Amino acid sequence: MDGGCLGNPGPSGIGVVINGCESGPVRIAKWIGHQDNNVAEYAALMEALQYAVSLKARKLHVYSDSQVVVRQMTGEYMCRSPRLYSLHWTCRKLARALKFSISHVPRERNAEANRLAQSALRGRKERTSDVGPQASAVSQRASR
Repeated sequence: MDGGCLGNPGPSGIGVVINGCESGPVRIAKWIGHQDNNVAEYAALMEALQYAVSLKARKLHVYSDSQVVVRQMTGEYMCRSPRLYSLHWTCRKLARALKFSISHVPRERNAEANRLAQSALRGRKERTSDVGPQASAVSQRASR
């Protein structure tokens, strides 16, 4: 999964790749409005979790280049940010429905999710005057 912004904050998009589905990989690119990078990262995580739960997946392992999201979701960091708290809480609640794990990977190992997030931003950029892409990346693995 990936959440990215054109500026920080700015117009934002998410990209999610879920592997391990019977029908093949699922790819999601979605515009999410005007957000900051951390909100976009959490929105991408929430999208992945909601999709996995809707598939009745039993487990989900997330690969993310967002150290903030990874460390908060693993409990290494407390989530004290008022703007992130409700997103964090919702993601934790969704994660309890699965055997959930998350790990940090370098951005270059999440290129496909990054491309999806950038695609969502480019699609919106064509309708606005926003410039200067800035994004991060993440990918997911769901299994039944």
